[in-house]
Amino acid sequence: MQTNSLRWIFPFVALAVGIVGFMGINAIAQEPEKKEVIDTRPTVQVEPVAANDHQVIINSYGEVKPLENTQLSAQVSGEVLSWHPNFVAGGVVARGETLFTIEKDNYEAAVLVAEAEIARAQAGLIEEQAQAQVAADEAKRFPGKARTDLFLRKPQVLSAQASVKSAQAALKRAQRDLDNCEVTAPYDALVISRNVGVGQYVTMGSQVAELNNIETAEVIIPIAGFDSVFLPERIKGITATIIQKGLNSFTREGVIDRDLGIVDNATRMSSLVVRIEDPYGLKTKQPAIKFGSYVQVNFAGAILNNIYRLPQALVNNQTVWVVNENQELEPRKVTVIREEGEYFYISSGLNADDKLVITLPEYPQKGMQVKIAGVAAKPESSETSTSNTQQL
Repeated sequence: MQTNSLRWIFPFVALAVGIVGFMGINAIAQEPEKKEVIDTRPTVQVEPVAANDHQVIINSYGEVKPLENTQLSAQVSGEVLSWHPNFVAGGVVARGETLFTIEKDNYEAAVLVAEAEIARAQAGLIEEQAQAQVAADEAKRFPGKARTDLFLRKPQVLSAQASVKSAQAALKRAQRDLDNCEVTAPYDALVISRNVGVGQYVTMGSQVAELNNIETAEVIIPIAGFDSVFLPERIKGITATIIQKGLNSFTREGVIDRDLGIVDNATRMSSLVVRIEDPYGLKTKQPAIKFGSYVQVNFAGAILNNIYRLPQALVNNQTVWVVNENQELEPRKVTVIREEGEYFYISSGLNADDKLVITLPEYPQKGMQVKIAGVAAKPESSETSTSNTQQL
């Protein structure tokens, strides 16, 4: 009886022990499954954009030229007696300084002759006026008798007066010729060349030197079509910065004087003229800008309102990338109206506080989910999490 009971109980006990052992072994052998969620969205850096007013700076280049270039000529003939020590090629002479002197003897004599003629003419005039007075007195004694102008000596007086004026004119010419024996500088000048020397006989009208005016210089700068639309309405009087590049670079100030008023047929550019006062710095003690120097000229153009300034590297084919509210990449078509240095200036296509992508993923796509560097990730929906994460 007992043996039969054990025979029926033993299988159940063995089964129970096996189940318990299996469960224990399974619990020991298997650790709880761990799942790690990895965010595969690419990380991008962004910065907000804001519109501002921008002062356009127009840049051009040109050659420094003198305002005036004079081919100096002698106004009288004669032998050259002396010349100024600075009257040599490369010399600088001040306005009114005597450059060279021509022999004066003949012209001094001409002045004396003219003065003598004036004295003679004045004496004749006094004589005729006295005779006219006598004739007038005689006419008063016989008021009823007709008297002609010839009797009253009016023509003779007029002729005497004309002789005086003629003698005075001759004196002026003689004095002018005498003064022209000393040839003076018409302005502060740089002597380019001199073709006269002591003992040389010069004739009236012969060219003796070439001078450049150093009181004022001009720079003619071309303005390209894409810059001309940004010129202010009134250009005369605008201050310009003259930049001399090189080892001894420096800057000077100039003023825009005028527009030449034509468009070059070959380049389709217009031209402006910039004036520089005292280019050689004789009075202002500023660095000299020599004639023939090639300089850079900058000046302020129009003011652009509500403009976005972006580095050129961020604009590709008139398109930039932004991150929208769902942290998705979004391409934006923009309108570039100007380029200055490393920047594009954009008039439309962006909104204030747009998040502009600074570092793009390798293959950006519209609607691509991204992470913003430095910003904690936001909780995502199950669909989003499924598409952008993987489980390990």
